[in-house]
Amino acid sequence: MDYKKSKAPVNTVTRDVVELWNETNNIYESVAIIAKRANQISIEIKQDLSKKLAEFASYSDSLEEVFENREQIEISRYYEKLPKPTLLATQEFLDNNVYWRDPSKDGLEHEESQA
Repeated sequence: MDYKKSKAPVNTVTRDVVELWNETNNIYESVAIIAKRANQISIEIKQDLSKKLAEFASYSDSLEEVFENREQIEISRYYEKLPKPTLLATQEFLDNNVYWRDPSKDGLEHEESQA
């Protein structure tokens, strides 16, 4: 997923608690859903970054040699400018792009459109 095209803000913003509470009728449940999605996004981004940086890895035994590759720096800057995973997850939740369910509620499922 291209997180740069997300509508999520890059900086922290104040959220209306009622807006978060509306979907689940429980603010703590909403925050737990957002936190779990943020962890998933964080893992995706880390794996993607590791995969891209692995292409530039040089396996030398010398610790004195440190090569700075221009492409590596650009990739790192791109990922630094991305919105934080919590902001991405919150925006997905508010846009109803998160699928979640609560197995403790008699098989009732809450489905939202899959991202």
